[in-house]
Amino acid sequence: MSRPLSVALAGLGTVGVGVLHLLRENADLIAGRAGRPIAVTAVSARDRGRDRGLTLAGLRWYDEPEALADDPEADVIVEVIGGAEGPARALVERALAAGKPVVTANKALIAVHGAALAARAEASGAALAFEAAVAGGIPVIKVLREGLAANRLSRISGILNGTCNFILTVMRERGREFAEVLAEAQKLGYAEADPAFDIDGIDAAHKLAILTALAFGRPVDFAAVHVEGIRAISALDIALAGELGYRIKLLGIARRTASGIEARVHPAMVPAAAPIARVDGVFNAVVAEGDFVGRVMLEGRGAGAGPTASAVVADLIDIARGRVTPVWGAANGALAALPSVGIEAHQGAYYLRLMVVDRPGVIADVTAILRDLGVSLESMLQRGRAPGEAVPVVLVTHETSETAMRQAITRIAALDVAVERPALIRIEPA
Repeated sequence: MSRPLSVALAGLGTVGVGVLHLLRENADLIAGRAGRPIAVTAVSARDRGRDRGLTLAGLRWYDEPEALADDPEADVIVEVIGGAEGPARALVERALAAGKPVVTANKALIAVHGAALAARAEASGAALAFEAAVAGGIPVIKVLREGLAANRLSRISGILNGTCNFILTVMRERGREFAEVLAEAQKLGYAEADPAFDIDGIDAAHKLAILTALAFGRPVDFAAVHVEGIRAISALDIALAGELGYRIKLLGIARRTASGIEARVHPAMVPAAAPIARVDGVFNAVVAEGDFVGRVMLEGRGAGAGPTASAVVADLIDIARGRVTPVWGAANGALAALPSVGIEAHQGAYYLRLMVVDRPGVIADVTAILRDLGVSLESMLQRGRAPGEAVPVVLVTHETSETAMRQAITRIAALDVAVERPALIRIEPA
């Protein structure tokens, strides 16, 4: 075999240690598939003395991650520090400017700065690989960029955050409220001490921005993604959705419309019989729809040391073999300038849950508001009677506009019988 591929690794947290462990544990298999051994020879992390469960003896150590880009013996840089700014961005930019290939698991960096980084990579001829940035061990980047390259994709959707999927699964299975299940997820290590990045949908939006660029062959545009999280989802809504034959999932959805590309992350009700509705716990799933291939669904673990390291090393094997693909599947000049379509243009069916005082005429007042806005109803669900007290009423609409539903919520909330702002959840097809 030829000379080993020398890897400089920035970040020795869960993923970085996972990469080291995988390269050592499966060294023979990896060398056979890469055509040469792959070994980490230089590292950078904040704490030299921390026990990481494996030896770092013989590795060159850099206190500043950026310095790895200048290591003359390093053939490729692996960045698993995280964050869209700071040392992660500085290292990747410096390495690409020097013509060194980069492998990263950093979805925020690629989502926010991917267009500029792709231009740097193209100018220097260096590879920029990021399979690990989306859905952990699921090879969705390669599937979209290479496996489905001959297809015109119309839609891509998925469960892109394991923390939210775990929380919604436990809420459904045990009938528990959001705050209680979030606390359990934190104890189990599925949610961070500050969980906002996950539960407010930002993590999923970063991933969707990347998938949208790959699926539709346009520059990545994180700012164009509409983002909502799961804080407002209640056990009551999950139970009522079940009665209606749906499950609630946090979905990332991007689709091609006549006006441009729509990209959104939000809780959605999906038919309980749909394959994606049965993806539970910390698992992720991605569904792509192409004109010739039809529908393709990928499912697996979307985070963790093992799955993410698997994706990082897969990119390293490609680099060792000399397999280099343009960052977004085509040269920057060949990307389409497709416009973005805002959430206000969305058309679809909706679940509307009201908490209203149970007295005569309430439903007539609500339906009059919907009628005036051109919203027609498919079904209505009311459980129990409590004259003079608040009761839940659920309305499911036929396809209508986002604008009409937002206006309806405002008007219904102003009624003197409404005890809280109505809950609105978009309904997605199977």
